[in-house]
Amino acid sequence: MSSKETKITHIFLKTAHGAPMEPVESATAITGEGLQNDVSRGRTRRQVLIVDAHTINEFGLSPGTLRENIILEGQSLSGAQRGTVINLGNAKLEVTLDCAPCDYLDDIKAGLQDDIEGKRGTLCRVLDGGVITIGDRAIISE
Repeated sequence: MSSKETKITHIFLKTAHGAPMEPVESATAITGEGLQNDVSRGRTRRQVLIVDAHTINEFGLSPGTLRENIILEGQSLSGAQRGTVINLGNAKLEVTLDCAPCDYLDDIKAGLQDDIEGKRGTLCRVLDGGVITIGDRAIISE
């Protein structure tokens, strides 16, 4: 994957397990922890979930439905190699793994868990903290 540019169209925080996703204009990424006020903060590899806009549109989903933190328009991260670096605003994230589809997805739409295999999103950890805002450029490079 070469260095490509794309942009952030949506940002969401999970304020509690099972609670609706909260749309925000910006979020603060904290080095080694995740997003401030997000329930996944403090996890090792599953700090931030990034999904591409094409996937949301392809499956007819509303933004936030996949419990993603960030939606990128312009490029998919699906299949990105572990260690790929993503500069979002003035924060820097590192790809840790693809997000595996879970049973929750079939509650959204019958068959979605199987249909979305390989496109569920990309999990990242925060290398360098900073503010991430809707409309910020995202630069992806290995």
